[in-house]
Amino acid sequence: MNKNLIEALEQFEKTANHYLMELDTLSMEQLLRQPAEGEWSLGQMVQHLIQSALYMQLRNIDQCLAGNGEAAGNEAEMTPDGKAVFAGGSFPPVRVHVPPSPQYTPVQPESKEQLIQGLHTVMDRMRETLPKLAQASEHSTVPHPRFGPLTAAEWYLLIEMHYRHHLLQLDRLKDFIGSSVAQ
Repeated sequence: MNKNLIEALEQFEKTANHYLMELDTLSMEQLLRQPAEGEWSLGQMVQHLIQSALYMQLRNIDQCLAGNGEAAGNEAEMTPDGKAVFAGGSFPPVRVHVPPSPQYTPVQPESKEQLIQGLHTVMDRMRETLPKLAQASEHSTVPHPRFGPLTAAEWYLLIEMHYRHHLLQLDRLKDFIGSSVAQ
């Protein structure tokens, strides 16, 4: 088994457990509080992490594993942004702002339990997926909108990087929640 993938799972679990610990300290009211119109609440951010892992990243891994990905030819290669992210092992520490839209903006969570269960589901899927990656073809890829064609292993590493990247947003939202309570 690839050492980088095992380490990615360990780091992912550490980060996901950090989110779970944070959820434990917050009320539902705090999870729903938005810093401004069009900005995500902490609950929406966690929804985004869960949904992107389950319905994009892990789904794309499954496509690669099933051989339903595209055959990576010489002309198909990762974009410069993708190469930079994977070379550095993380997303750049900058805010990414996508205009609100029904396709991209996560809905507010219905309950804290929904978020907790969602994070546990992603952790379970990550554990189940890791051993399958040993059989993944390096030639089966699914394109990422910004990074170009990614293999199953690259999609897997991306999940960990994505969860870690949102820790910056978590800190900003916790500061907002704390300052809005103090007022």
